[in-house]
Amino acid sequence: MNFALYRELLAVRPIRRLLLVGMVARIPHSAAGVLLTLHIVLTLGQGYAAAGAAAAVMTIGIAVGAPWRGRRVDTVGLRRALIPSVISETIIWSIVPHVSYELLLPLVFVGGLLTLPIFSVVRQSLGVLATGEQRRTAFALDAISTELVFMIGPAAGALVATAGFSVLGLTIVGIATSVSGLFLMWFNPPTRSAESGATSDSLSGAAFDSSQQEAAEAALVAAAPAHLQEAAAGFATLAAAGDRRQERSGLRHKVIHNFAWFTTAVAAVFAVAAGAGMVLSGTDVGIVAALETGGHQAEIGLVFLFWCAASVVGGVIYGAMHRPISPILLLLGMSALTIPMAFAQDTWTLSLLSLLPGLLCAPVLSAASEKVAELVDERRRGEAMGWYGSALTGGVALGAPLAGVFIDGIGPSAGFVAVGVGGVVLCFLGLVLQHRRRRRLAAA
Repeated sequence: MNFALYRELLAVRPIRRLLLVGMVARIPHSAAGVLLTLHIVLTLGQGYAAAGAAAAVMTIGIAVGAPWRGRRVDTVGLRRALIPSVISETIIWSIVPHVSYELLLPLVFVGGLLTLPIFSVVRQSLGVLATGEQRRTAFALDAISTELVFMIGPAAGALVATAGFSVLGLTIVGIATSVSGLFLMWFNPPTRSAESGATSDSLSGAAFDSSQQEAAEAALVAAAPAHLQEAAAGFATLAAAGDRRQERSGLRHKVIHNFAWFTTAVAAVFAVAAGAGMVLSGTDVGIVAALETGGHQAEIGLVFLFWCAASVVGGVIYGAMHRPISPILLLLGMSALTIPMAFAQDTWTLSLLSLLPGLLCAPVLSAASEKVAELVDERRRGEAMGWYGSALTGGVALGAPLAGVFIDGIGPSAGFVAVGVGGVVLCFLGLVLQHRRRRRLAAA
């Protein structure tokens, strides 16, 4: 292991500043999950299944919006892509805490759709700023900073909500996120390397030359004698059907080209991301439910401290390793080790049992992000990271209500079992996809 990689990486000012900005920008939304859950349960008087459904609706919005937001970053640049988020975050999260549960659901969906894409932007920029072995360390540092955020945000959200200030807390989340977006626009971290930018400029120049040639040909036809134009019109009629066929064929080729990066290997990583999101969100809801049911809401932050601190330790160790570990194996371990949390009897045993799955949390996210950056060309990496974010948040959308249903029907312990088993199932899906890829490569 080479822990000096951290010192070398943090000595690079743009990387250090990006990690700091990303960490600060994530704090408001890390508190939003607990705030929203407790607002629905304590203020609106709904159950944990309803709270999980609201979290699912919000994360579905994020999953739908993430690829589009990532594509906007690729095509129009970071600053213009962030404008809708900066405007919407304050407006939506200022309205959400004042409405009924029925009106809350569509609002949180729109909020998710237009959420600040801080996670994908930071990962995309790190993929540009760090290369080679440094990239693994950079993604590990990003995962570690995320865990530090989740030590602060959920604990603060739980304290605010249990004190009866969930309305104020959700409003502050929106304002703080908009301010973070403005700061990110000012910082404007790179999302594409200079070489890629030069390539894009060359392609744009080629397109411009092509359009000039088409314009010159059109002018030549317009200047031709009348009888030649009539003959050309006849040929154009015969060629119209062929042009339409070519147009349809061109559209198919364009779609295939746009998703050429989506290979079986990338699909396997997305399955891992979905599994990680499901286990983490289900565990999140399970911890809140276990402590709230026992009347220990004020101790939620203590369990999150143990859980996230273990993840920081795991992330530090993984980032110093010379070889990567398959994200599927890491998720398999995290999912299996989440199940014993169902046997916790009090706050302290729950905290201690959270240590083992926590150790693998940051490594799973770091390994999956690194794999996407390795598999996808940086010209399409923004879109790929968007879909990666969609898979992650899709898993979150599944995990929260899945845990909520089992918690309401059986008890808090059943939520941990449900998402742990679900994570194992998604690991096997990823292994199947990897096996199919190896068979296809062997046949080729």
